[in-house]
Amino acid sequence: MELLLNELKFKIVETLNLDDLTPDEIDADDQLVDGKMGIDSIDILELVMMIEKDYAVKIDNKELGSKVFASLKSLARYIHENSPGMS
Repeated sequence: MELLLNELKFKIVETLNLDDLTPDEIDADDQLVDGKMGIDSIDILELVMMIEKDYAVKIDNKELGSKVFASLKSLARYIHENSPGMS
């Protein structure tokens, strides 16, 4: 799971072009939406597309998205539990 967390940190910074933030500055318990990273609903759409493409995991409704994107840890947990490539 730690490997997935670190991978997601890099993918979030890269996908959202967060030039003023390094992956090491993201904590697993940080709030993703409306937190210190400044991620908004448009950014979440970009992350959803990246997650579907890279991990074959769908986040297809707002209620699920709210839970999944609560923190980096909750996102990693959801991917770990739902991705066909993870076990």
